[in-house]
Amino acid sequence: MHTTVLVIGGGATGVGVARDLALRGVDVTLVERGGLAAGTTGRSHGVLHSGARYAESDPDDAAACLAENRNLRAVAPACLRETGGYFLQLDGDDPDYFERKRAACADVGMETTTLDGADLRERIAGVGPAVERALAVPDAVISPARLVVANAVAAREAGATIHTSAPVESIRVADGRVRRVAVGGRLDATIEAEVVVNATGPWAERCASLAGVSVPMRPTRGVMVAVENPGVDAVLNRCRPPADGDIVVPRPDEAVLGTTSVAVDDPDDFERTRAEVERTISECAAMCPAVAGASPARTYWGVRPLYAPDEAGRDGRAISRGFALLDHTDDGGSGFVTVVGGKLTTYRRMAEATADLVCDRLGVSAPCRTADRPLPGTADPDRLDRLVAEFGVDAPADGVGDGGRGTRR
Repeated sequence: MHTTVLVIGGGATGVGVARDLALRGVDVTLVERGGLAAGTTGRSHGVLHSGARYAESDPDDAAACLAENRNLRAVAPACLRETGGYFLQLDGDDPDYFERKRAACADVGMETTTLDGADLRERIAGVGPAVERALAVPDAVISPARLVVANAVAAREAGATIHTSAPVESIRVADGRVRRVAVGGRLDATIEAEVVVNATGPWAERCASLAGVSVPMRPTRGVMVAVENPGVDAVLNRCRPPADGDIVVPRPDEAVLGTTSVAVDDPDDFERTRAEVERTISECAAMCPAVAGASPARTYWGVRPLYAPDEAGRDGRAISRGFALLDHTDDGGSGFVTVVGGKLTTYRRMAEATADLVCDRLGVSAPCRTADRPLPGTADPDRLDRLVAEFGVDAPADGVGDGGRGTRR
């Protein structure tokens, strides 16, 4: 088989790259070893970040989140729930941190509103008495399953070919250039491509090694715990430096509590501890007392694709959540490109940057069209749900796929 660009990885970034390139008239094929969204995308907490979470620690990333938050509201309304979000200062939390958060949000152009605890409890029934004040921010809840399917449909309609259950088995490099990729599973074919895009998230290091190049990663696991919703209908964030159990995300008939951060050696095989589940519930109960002692309806574990070339000794939470785009030409891997890091909110921006680089290498001058071109499903959201099974979507965040039992992709 031959294609101009082969994209490896069927998460939000991978399908986003496939869609972007196809809209620019590039012949593109995507392969995913399992079902679409079966890695980090489908095991996220599903928050459309406003950027407030990163405003004081990484203002550039916060500004990128805010811009993409606005973009996705315009082009993907069928994939979102307009819940709003709050950062909560509890009794004993550092009030100066709250003020730094508020000032940093203003610095990136984000409109916020400050409420006292009583006002917030009138709005959100499940919020506890320990909340002293809150910062209202434009967070929302996103459906990873719908988002990935919408991008996959748009990519296919623009001419892309998508294969699931198609694991990459080897990558052939000769004379400093990627030549062909052997793909197993249902496809069982060798693909020749001018450019290969590695969009495999936490597996980026492993995929890159097949091409003989290095992508240093420091993936971390995190647990999400779904419990009966105690009356929360907005995204709640603890207003303190990132820590375990500092976010509550409303989903239909449940609330998802998260999360932890523990380094893992293998994103396919790692320990899942009951202690992390219990700690997450306990910490989130400080914001929402009704979840204390709750029996999880289900749990699922995600792995963050943290790119860490110089971060060997740092805690995973301190590693930037921005993304990296790597051209491996100087490493003897001409034609091989890796996009890694980032987050679900900025997937489109990551895909655009990747497609720009690929098109530059190919001599394609067509511009990106994804920032203002609506995704499918705006007029018929149920269509996206019907296509979930067709594309083999595996997204425990939406309650589809493996039922949230694991993190394999």
